[in-house]
Amino acid sequence: MRDSVVDLPAARNIQRRLTRAATAQYHPTLISPHVHRAVRCRGTLLQSQEPATFLTDELAVALSRYDLGAIESITVLSKGSRQSPKVGVVCERGKFLFKRLAPGRTELDRLRAKHRILRALVAAGFPAPRPISTMSGGQTFLQIRDSIYELYEFATGQSFSRSPDEARDAGAVLGKFHEVTTNLASDWMGPSGDYHDASGVRAGLCAIRSRLNSHDSLAGHEVELASIAKFLLSQYDNAADGASKEGIAALPGQVIHSDWHPGNLLFRGGRVQAVMDYDSVRLSRRVIDVANGALQFSIVGGGDPTLWPDYLDEACFRSFLIGYQTVGSLLTEEFACVPHLMAEALIAECVPPITRTGTVGRWDGFRVLQMVCRKLKWLGANGNRLAGEALHK
Repeated sequence: MRDSVVDLPAARNIQRRLTRAATAQYHPTLISPHVHRAVRCRGTLLQSQEPATFLTDELAVALSRYDLGAIESITVLSKGSRQSPKVGVVCERGKFLFKRLAPGRTELDRLRAKHRILRALVAAGFPAPRPISTMSGGQTFLQIRDSIYELYEFATGQSFSRSPDEARDAGAVLGKFHEVTTNLASDWMGPSGDYHDASGVRAGLCAIRSRLNSHDSLAGHEVELASIAKFLLSQYDNAADGASKEGIAALPGQVIHSDWHPGNLLFRGGRVQAVMDYDSVRLSRRVIDVANGALQFSIVGGGDPTLWPDYLDEACFRSFLIGYQTVGSLLTEEFACVPHLMAEALIAECVPPITRTGTVGRWDGFRVLQMVCRKLKWLGANGNRLAGEALHK
């Protein structure tokens, strides 16, 4: 568990200062005494977190719908989407992750499709966290008014250490994911689409210049920004055309994870222990996952993007694709699509946050775009070679 932890004895002084529960919103008889006492102790801290947080009694009512027993502690977790508040719950029944879904992730058809996949993965022994059912109805997601909640077994492990062994296992586990989900496309009711040849990415690239014009970081670089935006748009078009010429449209559709990157996997001893975050699952083509995973597990960076090197980690790149091949057996035309799709994924990754906020995380968008241009040039010069080497391993 990470971040601020307040156990019950230590939080008694906080509890005395809390106001009476907002009974106009939540009926107190619905709240388990164990849960109500725990979340009231957490109330002040929960409501002070930024940006998305749980209200005290919201959390109390929602957790009361599960058979958790006595609550020992509740921990605010900051990792993941800033619009989806999360807490770790230590209780009589074990350790759990509880979350409220971000806006835009609450369509019921999407949720039912996602939880169908989770059930299939857990049944197949895939390292997915098991979703916990509510006490009444046995449903693995909870709806209260306009909010949707989920409770999962808490997964443990370490972050990706950038080792080829971990990259190889990440590729193999992605192959296992596709193996389990390959037969779930016929009656799929969830979302579809991806970053390939996407009108939204092009629209974002066209909007970047106006978004960044107000940033201090752009002062004196207006001409360069116009050149960067034009370069990225041409690179995206060229990459989309390249994947189309290699026959991506003829590849069969199936359910993919759509967010396969190191932040969603936990490792121990060189092996994947858990795969997290299934909010983006959708109908597409498996090579979309493979190309994005190859990029995410081989990209070299960290800290100020102006200091990121141009190159990818070639050992991790090869290891990821070789690992996938032990389970997934990519077709020759899929290998040919990989470098083009990696370029599309690299551009698509940075466009949405920059068009929304002008930044990517804590870094200004202009510096991120400069870094993306450098990496695209390196990928254009080396991508086909890398994919060819992995194909013949």
